[in-house]
Amino acid sequence: MTENEGRRDLRMPDDGELFAEVLDMLGANRVKVRCADGKERTARIPGRMQKRVWIREGDLVLVEPWDWQDEKGDIAWRYEKSEADQLREEGHLR
Repeated sequence: MTENEGRRDLRMPDDGELFAEVLDMLGANRVKVRCADGKERTARIPGRMQKRVWIREGDLVLVEPWDWQDEKGDIAWRYEKSEADQLREEGHLR
């Protein structure tokens, strides 16, 4: 087996996006997340993801904080469990 066998190319954060872990489901398409910068934010699940991508507590997501309210943001992407494990193994997450 080669070392790259089984490895997938994953979506990495663009400018202004952060890795985050979902802490709590708040209802009304909102979740509480802890971002990689150490801040807890209220993140919104955008309409294009509702009922298509199911987000649960403990999931790893990409969050784009709002420019005008730093304590809030939008979820841009959700990683599958295997993808999150791969990111942790490669050292992208603490």
